[in-house]
Amino acid sequence: MTRVAAIDCGTNSIRLLVADATVSHSASGAGPTGELVDLDRRMTIVRLGQGVDRTGRLAPEALERTFAACREYAEIIKEHGADRLRFVATSASRDAENRDEFVSGVLDILGVEPEVISGDQEAEFSFTGATKELTGREDLHRPFLVVDIGGGSTEFVVGDDHARAARSVDVGCVRMTERHLVRDGVVTDPPTEEQIAAMRADIEAALDLAEQTVPLREARTLVGLAGSVTTLSAMAQDLPEYDSTAIHHSRITHDKVREITHWLLHSTHAERAAVPSMHPGRVDVIAAGALVLLAIMDRTGAKEVVVSEHDILDGIAWSVAGEDA
Repeated sequence: MTRVAAIDCGTNSIRLLVADATVSHSASGAGPTGELVDLDRRMTIVRLGQGVDRTGRLAPEALERTFAACREYAEIIKEHGADRLRFVATSASRDAENRDEFVSGVLDILGVEPEVISGDQEAEFSFTGATKELTGREDLHRPFLVVDIGGGSTEFVVGDDHARAARSVDVGCVRMTERHLVRDGVVTDPPTEEQIAAMRADIEAALDLAEQTVPLREARTLVGLAGSVTTLSAMAQDLPEYDSTAIHHSRITHDKVREITHWLLHSTHAERAAVPSMHPGRVDVIAAGALVLLAIMDRTGAKEVVVSEHDILDGIAWSVAGEDA
C-alpha cells in the first residue's frame, strides 16, 4: 500500500486527492486491478485562468488564490503523511507570460513543480481513474469505453489495460442546451419535439466524428463519468439525496436511461428541481446530458452503463502510486 497525493489544477478549480493505493492481480489474468481508499478529496474554486486569454498573464489575485489553496493542501498532505505527490496543471499556466511565478510559487509551497500534460496523457489518466478498480472484475469485459459527458464537450476513450484511442467532441449538456433548447435567453420548458430532434441530430453527427478515431462499437463495457451520468444513477435508484457511495459503480440499464431521458425531456423545471438528488445547477441541462448518454448507448448497443465517480484526479493518483503500490 502506498499513500499518495494528487492535485489537478484547472482553469477554474484546483482539486486534491489523498488516498491509500493498493494493487492486486486477478485470477483471470485480466491485468492488475486496484483500489484507492480516499483519505481526503476536495475542490477549491481559484479561477487561475482569470483574464489570461485577454492579457496573456496570470493575474496576481488569481495566483494568490491558487497559492492560498496550495498552502491549505500542503497542510492536509502533511497531516496524512502522503509518501508521494504529483501536481498537474492546466494549459493556461503553460501559455502565460509569467508562468515562472506560478511554477516557483507551487514549488516553494508543495516541493514539486506543476506539470502540463498532453491530451494523450489526459486521456490515459481519465481512463485509468475510471477503470483501474474494474479491470479485474470477471463480470465486466474489456475493451472499456469511458465516456465523460461534460458541460461543453464529451470525451471518449477506448482501451483494455491502457487507453488506445481517444477523441473529444463538442457535445455537452450545457452546449446542447444553449444551442437547441434556449429561446430568447430562456430554456424552453419543456422543449418541443422539433428541438429534441435537432439536438439528437447534432449529437449523432458528433458521434460520427468520434467514430472516425475511436472504435466505439468494439467496447464491451461502457463506463460513464461526470454529473449527468451520476445524476441519472441517483434518479434510477430513487435516492433521497445524492450519495456518492451508492452511485459509484452502480449500473443503469439502457431501458432505464431511455425512460428517465424521456421524462426529463418532457418535464418542467419545477418537476426536475423537485428530484431530491438533483443539484440546482443541473436542473436546466440534465435533459441534454441524458440524451447524449442515450444516444451513445443506442450507437454502441450497450445494454447498461457502469457509473464511476472516479476520473482524471484518480488517474493522477494512480500514476503517483505506480505498479509497486
